[in-house]
Amino acid sequence: MKCLVVDDDFAARRLLQRLLSEIGICDIAVDGREAVDAFKDSLDEDDRYDLICLDIMMPQMDGHQALKAIRQYEEAGGIYGHDGVKIIMTTALDNSKHIMDAFREGCEAYVVKPVRKAKLFEEIKKLGLSMTAS
Repeated sequence: MKCLVVDDDFAARRLLQRLLSEIGICDIAVDGREAVDAFKDSLDEDDRYDLICLDIMMPQMDGHQALKAIRQYEEAGGIYGHDGVKIIMTTALDNSKHIMDAFREGCEAYVVKPVRKAKLFEEIKKLGLSMTAS
């Protein structure tokens, strides 16, 4: 599995990278703009991400904007629905507005920080992604 962790907080980014490295290749991005660029590069190189863990509150481009941009790039490339990258919002924001907005924008799961390994892996399994190390 190929994953992208997007978070401006070093400790949160490092934790997610450590957890996801147990089950696959894990890249990092420090803001939404960098995430969208990494996603576009993965499409161009035909080496797509299987999973993106995306924070909401970030500089440059927040998680909501990045999520919309990623889904727009997929649509432009003819990638729809279940064929797209699975996106888990990993954020401290646990109010219903952010949760509903994220699902409307196309995320598949929402995990409130602090992220716990059991909860994260449970969500990954629900998405049907392989949990075997690469």
